[in-house]
Amino acid sequence: MPINTFPKNLSQNKGLSIRIVSPEFGHVSPESAAHYGPAQRLPYYFLLFVLHGNSQEVIDGETIEVGKHELFFALPHQLRQLATTRHSANYYKLGFDNECLSRLPGKFPFLLNPLNQQKISFPPDASFRLCTTFKTLNNLLLTTDTNPELILAYLNSLLTEINAAYFVMHKKHTAGNLDKFLGFKLFVEDHLTDQPAITEIAEKLALSTDGLYRIVKQHSGVSPKEFITDRLIIEAKRRIYHDQNTSIKELAFELGFNDPGYFSRLFKKVTGKTIAGFYQDLSL
Repeated sequence: MPINTFPKNLSQNKGLSIRIVSPEFGHVSPESAAHYGPAQRLPYYFLLFVLHGNSQEVIDGETIEVGKHELFFALPHQLRQLATTRHSANYYKLGFDNECLSRLPGKFPFLLNPLNQQKISFPPDASFRLCTTFKTLNNLLLTTDTNPELILAYLNSLLTEINAAYFVMHKKHTAGNLDKFLGFKLFVEDHLTDQPAITEIAEKLALSTDGLYRIVKQHSGVSPKEFITDRLIIEAKRRIYHDQNTSIKELAFELGFNDPGYFSRLFKKVTGKTIAGFYQDLSL
């Protein structure tokens, strides 16, 4: 069974790890917000749906503008920078963890973000359905003793709608290729700090190296090697945020680099900044 990673003080239901926030409901106290600091490495899934207006999210150092009828989602372990100003929007936010997700009957591959697209736009009819479902979840979570099965039913409906919208703009991707790409992403996540060889990954997925290259390039826009490098640098930035006392040498070894000097050069090549400069930016 998946480990419950949702902070106990945040859950709005006695039987589920879930919380919803809207302009009028669900906000944590200023004292609790201060406890999390300016950035948080997410231990759960996070959704933001904007009904009207606009909002801004910063995830893994990337700023994403979210407008009317758009949904932003973030995944466990991503680094989310908390907003310093109020939203100029009418919105719903929803958080839930893997334990909650494991109790749903549906499967939602969008939560693996295979297309590297964390913002989804909805046409008016789908947006209306989404808004109605969010509103129902909001009402169900007004009290902590609501039957969890009711909440799960609407959460399943919500994620089904989002999953369909995520893939509808990418019909050119065949199901078979997408499955292979999901397999590639999962393998990379499970073995990231081992820095697996491309030939090893291709063999595990029953593909040729050329076949793996074509599939990863099709879905991500980069080669398998570039994909792994980018993911390692993102992980490096997350770990720096999490523990700013870690030395460059320690960080390099944690991520599977035998040569800290090579790791430092790679970090600068990808980010345009030295690791020391990145540390310095965080301290400002």
